[in-house]
Amino acid sequence: MSILQGLRGGLANGVPSGESRDPIGFAVAGLRKLSQSPALDRLGVRKQTEQVVFTVTRSGFKTMAATSRAFKKKGKQGAPGVRVPNAIPHGVFDLTPSEDEQMLVDVVTEFAAEVVRPAAAEADEACAAPDDLLKSSLEIGLPILGVPEELGGISETRSAVAGTLVAEALAKGDLGLAVAALAPGSVATALGLWGTDEQQQTYLPAFTEGNVPAAAFALNEDKVLFDVLSPSTTATKTADGYTITGAKSLVARGAEAELFVVGASLDGKPVLFLVESSTPGLSIESEPAMGVRAASLTKLTLTDVKVPATAVLGETDGSTYTEAVRLSRLAWCALSIGVGQAVLDYVTPYVKEREAFGEPIAHRQSVAFMVANIAIELQAMRLVTYKAASRVAQGIDATREIALARKLCADKGMQIGLDGVQLLGGHGFVKEHPVERWYRDLRAIGIMEGTVLV
Repeated sequence: MSILQGLRGGLANGVPSGESRDPIGFAVAGLRKLSQSPALDRLGVRKQTEQVVFTVTRSGFKTMAATSRAFKKKGKQGAPGVRVPNAIPHGVFDLTPSEDEQMLVDVVTEFAAEVVRPAAAEADEACAAPDDLLKSSLEIGLPILGVPEELGGISETRSAVAGTLVAEALAKGDLGLAVAALAPGSVATALGLWGTDEQQQTYLPAFTEGNVPAAAFALNEDKVLFDVLSPSTTATKTADGYTITGAKSLVARGAEAELFVVGASLDGKPVLFLVESSTPGLSIESEPAMGVRAASLTKLTLTDVKVPATAVLGETDGSTYTEAVRLSRLAWCALSIGVGQAVLDYVTPYVKEREAFGEPIAHRQSVAFMVANIAIELQAMRLVTYKAASRVAQGIDATREIALARKLCADKGMQIGLDGVQLLGGHGFVKEHPVERWYRDLRAIGIMEGTVLV
């Protein structure tokens, strides 16, 4: 496919077949396509082109949100949606995945090793995930992992454990690309968990029938001492719905998203709203960060955005929003385990092969103890995260377990990244080795809210 063909409507970035891009949309999409072209290697100008892409991305773009496909209203308004049953408790704390879960994890692990890991460095530089990689992630069923089987998904029972295992396996390839691939499925999972019949019938077919839309959770805000449970973005009730005003930061793939789940304060309570990207008053600005760069992070500004009364996702008493935050934090814990495992797998052979003073540096106790500590902390992170996921899957309150998991994974995950850089010495500081990227990515675990969900 030529670059010009890739910019036509009806393909990526949420442009319907009957519409065309504005000049800014062409510029951003064109740069992205150009940076992925193999012709750059033949002409010997990849370095220069990537620098241009990086400069434009760093400087930022600002445009209206991508025009969404026409989501036709279906289903019964106000009727409850389909819910998957909770997993059956076994009575014993067993971490062994089921046969189906193990099969899924094996597929995702292979995908992470063969597709995600090789693309990670360039995606980090370009602040964008390759289109082919995102399409491949759809083929292995990531967007429908949490969608009830009755609605075209693959979830027979609550899929929190499977989602945790998949997030971990995918992040072992790269955290930024994992977030980019998981973002649409997080919105689909939210619709499966809390959507009404009308919301599920309106939006979920797009996720289950092939042409999966980019979609994003938007909970973060760039506010000092930001408390995710007290968003500054506000929703005001009107005669025919709600008006939302505010700004959200660190929104994954926001420039191409067709559907957002936005957190806003309604009468003092945090509430989730479904907002289509075609809604007037939305604008998107690039917001590249220290880490998770391949997820194409953006800032979403809402200026008097009007949504219907049916746009509320879940309850308006704050309970659905709070549950979404907890499930998101559980997902970030799983992602941190995957990155931590990547660090351990990388530094272990390195310290055995790297020699200093005539012997491998692994023979030094200080080095050996540091590697052992990574393994110990990683296993502790895994145990507490899996326990929390197991309770969620069984419908048991996991508030305490998720809080413990997040604290442990945020602190120890960052320490694992730091130790990985330290063990490689000067090599850990340069981009020739991936540990510096993993170190930057792990900083996001205690900062990012929303974006991914299990």
